[in-house]
Formats: sequence, C-alpha cells, structure tokens
Amino acid sequence: MKSALYSRFFILLPWVLIVVIIIDSDTRKPSSSSRLPSARHYSPYWNRRVGRSALMRPQPSDTSVGTWATHQEQVSIPGVQKMKNDTLPIIYAITPTYSRPVQKAELTRLANTFRQVAGLHWIVVEDSPQPTELVNRFLARAGVRATHLHVPTPRRYKRAGLPRATEQRNAGLTWLRQQYQTQLLHRQTTAPGSSPHLPNISGVVFFADDDNTYSLELFQEMRTTQKVSVWPVGLVGGRRYERPVVENGKVVGWYTGWRADRPFAIDMAGFAVSLQVILSSPKALFKRRGSQPGMQESDFLKQITKVDELEPKASNCTKVLVWHTRTEKVNLANEPKHPQDTIKIEV
Repeated sequence: MKSALYSRFFILLPWVLIVVIIIDSDTRKPSSSSRLPSARHYSPYWNRRVGRSALMRPQPSDTSVGTWATHQEQVSIPGVQKMKNDTLPIIYAITPTYSRPVQKAELTRLANTFRQVAGLHWIVVEDSPQPTELVNRFLARAGVRATHLHVPTPRRYKRAGLPRATEQRNAGLTWLRQQYQTQLLHRQTTAPGSSPHLPNISGVVFFADDDNTYSLELFQEMRTTQKVSVWPVGLVGGRRYERPVVENGKVVGWYTGWRADRPFAIDMAGFAVSLQVILSSPKALFKRRGSQPGMQESDFLKQITKVDELEPKASNCTKVLVWHTRTEKVNLANEPKHPQDTIKIEV
C-alpha cells in the first residue's frame, strides 16, 4: 500500500512543481496600471492649427489672415534654411486657390509634381474667410511639405476686369516674412545701421498657380536664382509661348502677343525671386489699387529689380518648361440642383 502511494506521489510531484512555477511567475508580472504607456504613432502629415496672431500681420487692404498649417516639418528656426538631410535651398511655391468644380483635380496634378521636387515648401492660400475641409483634407494626404493659409478677396474686387488672387499672393509673402521676422530684428539690434541683406538665408519664392503644368526641370533652373530669374511660358497671351528676349546673357526685350509695352511683359509663372530679396524688400507686394489685369507682374517686379538685372534661365529663355494649360470649363448641365445620390462623394 505504501509503495503504491509513494509511486503516485513521485508521478504527481513534477506536475505540482510546474503549476507552482507558473503561478509564481505570473504573480511577478507588473499590473497593467503600473506598465509604461505604449508609444503613439502619428502620420507624418499631421494637422496643427496656428493662431493667426502668431503668424500673420494685419494687412491694410482687408487681409486679416488666419492660418491652418499642415507640416511634415515646421520652420521652427528662421535662420536654418536647409531641409533635413538636404543641402538644397528651399523653394517656396505660393499657390492661390478658390472653390470650384475642378479645384481638387488642379491641386492633385500640382501635388503630383511637387512631390517629386526636393526641398519644396508649398504655401496654399485659399480665397476663403475660413479654411475649407476639402483643401485641409487634401493637404493632409498630399505628401508635400505644406502650409495652408486663407484670406478672402473683398467682394468689391471680385468684378470682371480686376486683377485676381492679389490678397492670396500677398498673404503668402506676409507669412514668409513673418517666419523670418525674429532673425531680421535680431540682426538690426546687434548691428544697428547694417544692411538688411541676410547672407545666411537661402531660398527661392515662386508663384505657382494651380492651373499650370510644370516640368521638373524648371525647379532645377530656378534653384540657383540670385535675385530674380526669368524663363518662357507656353500657351499664354494668345500665342504658343511668350519669352524674354536675351542677348549676351542679358534680357533686352520681350516676345509677347499682348501689351509689349509692359515694363515686364511676363506671366506670373515666368519668374522666381530670391528669398533674400523678399525679406530685404518688406514693402514689395502685389498692388490692388491702380493695378490692371495683366500688370500685376510688372507692378510687383518694379519694386524689387530692373530689366537688365534679370537672370535668364532655361537655355537663355529658349526652352518652355511651364505651360498655362487651364483646365477646360466643366460641363455640369446634367447635375441636379439638389443631391440625389445616396452617398456623398468629394470630387
């Protein structure tokens, strides 16, 4: 009888020891309340609302601008003008936009181009009193380093025959200057009477309307802009192209089909400006009062440069690298006045 009990004891003993070890190891585990919180992972295209007073200075012509930013990386230190892991000067592309049936299609085409350009910061400025959900959602997924601004065009300036996108382009310029205001003030404080020229800042400002088509080569050309660079534009002014006429490396005239008497007979897509020039000319803006359609380029460029100072690009202005394509006006004759679909689709 005793031998039978001993045999059963020795058979069960290993199993009992296993159960004891399991219970002991389980009691040593930290409770869920004492564990460190797990790390949160964010999309690289996160959204952040920035107060308007922090970025925008009130403008005299109804440009009280709010800001909605969508950044992969914020320009937190104005003096640092190099992209991470990149030594290229930043290209700031200012794009005015407004609500219309083809808006998302136009922005999509532009984003597909900008996504392939290294060191580009896209400043999208809506003609709207508030940022729209369509543009905000689009930029969050665009895969382009971007800043989303908004400013409405006053109703009195929305008549036919008046210049367009003035407030929006000026808002983009104001935002840029606001970003670097700290460094400008520091320089003036430490070196009173010194030149406003900022040798440590490099970058290029380009006005990229959303109804144009851009070659990637154009961004390589404009990257080396020292002051103001120029090039031809295709499908504009009633001609296949317009261009600056160049002799011996200098602009001496204009090949254009409209208003050849303009001081700068050039399209908005036909020039880029050094960031240093923008910062050292704080009063240079696009004019609203007294300006005529087609004259805004001249009115702006007269404030910062002269014709003989222009830098011809694109093989001495003999290559077309940007086209004023403009999407065809959409035919919505069969669109019902009231939505009839059972789901809502953003176009």
